[in-house]
Amino acid sequence: PELLTIPGLELDDRLRQIPGFSLFRRSSSVVANPTTQGVSLRATGSSGASRTLVLWDGIPINDPFGGWVYWSRIDPSYINSVEIDRGAATSIFGDRAMGGTISLFSPPEQHEHIFFDYLGGNDGTQDVSAAYSNLWGPWGFSVHSRAFTTDGYYITPEPVRGKLDDRANVRFASGDVRLDYLGVRDRLSLHFDILAEERQNGTILTHNSTGLGTVAANYTHSWTNDQISALAFHTQEQFHSTFSSVAANRNSETLTSKQTVPVQDTGGALYWQHHDQHHTAKWNTIVGADLDDTHGTSFDYSYTTHVLTPGGGTLLEHGIFGQADVSFGPVRFFAGIRHQFTGQHGETFVSPNGGVAVGAKQFRFRASGYRSFRAPTLNELYRNFRVGNVETLANPALIPEGLVGVEAGVDWTGEGSRISLTVFRNDLEHLIDNATLSSSPTLILRQRSNFPAALSRGIEANVLHRWRHWNAEAGYLFADARLSTGQRIPEVPKQQGTAQLTYNVKSTLISAGIRAFGLEFDDDLNQFKLPGYAALQLSAQQHLTKNLSAVAAVENLLDRTYLVALTPSPNTGEPRLWRVGLRWSGSVK
Repeated sequence: PELLTIPGLELDDRLRQIPGFSLFRRSSSVVANPTTQGVSLRATGSSGASRTLVLWDGIPINDPFGGWVYWSRIDPSYINSVEIDRGAATSIFGDRAMGGTISLFSPPEQHEHIFFDYLGGNDGTQDVSAAYSNLWGPWGFSVHSRAFTTDGYYITPEPVRGKLDDRANVRFASGDVRLDYLGVRDRLSLHFDILAEERQNGTILTHNSTGLGTVAANYTHSWTNDQISALAFHTQEQFHSTFSSVAANRNSETLTSKQTVPVQDTGGALYWQHHDQHHTAKWNTIVGADLDDTHGTSFDYSYTTHVLTPGGGTLLEHGIFGQADVSFGPVRFFAGIRHQFTGQHGETFVSPNGGVAVGAKQFRFRASGYRSFRAPTLNELYRNFRVGNVETLANPALIPEGLVGVEAGVDWTGEGSRISLTVFRNDLEHLIDNATLSSSPTLILRQRSNFPAALSRGIEANVLHRWRHWNAEAGYLFADARLSTGQRIPEVPKQQGTAQLTYNVKSTLISAGIRAFGLEFDDDLNQFKLPGYAALQLSAQQHLTKNLSAVAAVENLLDRTYLVALTPSPNTGEPRLWRVGLRWSGSVK
């Protein structure tokens, strides 16, 4: 898969090759606090909570309490394919799909297939994963596990580093099991995965840990022109974290609080699909309903007052939706609508969409419009937190944020080449972000708030060209994303671009890439500037036998130092990281 040619310790590091993909504060999940790992697409604004829905084999994996994504659940070397849909041009998905969806797919089971991967690198990095799958008639079974450890790196730059600063790092173990019945008309998939991770957050006293498990089932029955599907899942999770106050000289820190957050989430969906074809038209229709019930409480113990304070509750969302498309020769029309109960103050939200695509020889012209939303998470409603000397308060009065978007584009496909161009405009209402209440040398106080309005507009371009043994791909995103007050939306650069060149011949694969990001701001008042930067990466794979390969990768090849946060103390991104190892993928026999 193309994903294997992109260097990166974790999946989010590799997906950054797609312009518009961003996590809060552009840090790698290798060292970032899990609560900052929310993902967004197309300049909708990064925050701890995602504005993009992430699905793993159809199962939502956004954290039910906070909306962020535990990227350590997903082994990037054991993902078969990734599909990314920017914008909310379908009503099938509701909450958290405000800016689009990312769908991850595991490899299909194979007869007596073994996968083994080991990589070792600098900063004490050890990454080992193994998987086994088999087929017995219509039944398929797979089991996969991964263990990862790294000493990490200092996120505080050396000129301001003090005695309290420590390496930020992560250690985790994950595993998943799938059992599939692959009948002609009936299909059943059972899924179970677990994660246990612990992190040091960059100072001696701050750390967090997470344990979670998800069980899910997906059943589908097919007729000639119809199909029904049912999905159910349940997640249990426990999150622990400590927070501190840091002295101005960074030589001492004091614990301020610790948190324990138990979470339970149960959800499901029911779909009916119909396909029909007449002499002049081809129809596709899907209607369904879904439900998600989340229970979570943040138990906060203050070391100042010695008081344990609970904050949390229940978020019950349910919706009904319909989506249809019809094709007349080269012209395709599509439209849909969703009605959602958001679980907040009795509010409901209606999300319509519609569009058209027209093919003309090598060209395809497309246009669409949509309305989408995101409900505030329990984390935003009830959980306070502190990073360095920035304290952020929860806000139980938050209401859902909304987006009205329009886009138009053209695609050109030639022999070995593809060019895609899209212009977009997203009007955001009640955008949830961190509003600065007061600022002093010892404490910056913020609170999650609904900003009245914001606007994001821009252009995307992607170019792909293949010739002989070479593959070249480049992407660019320009986005002018501003609050109604005129300030830029935090964590959104105006310009970002990526390029990658891959050489693949016989048993050798070599790939080189660059990622460039423009200036962005780390706060709503645009006081803290994060300058732009560019980073180079390389990866290589050499087959030693049919099934055994030697692999190597390096990120930030030139060891460029760049800022990822100002809290107001600066934090820097990953230094040069390299890994080498062996990979086996093939039959037991």
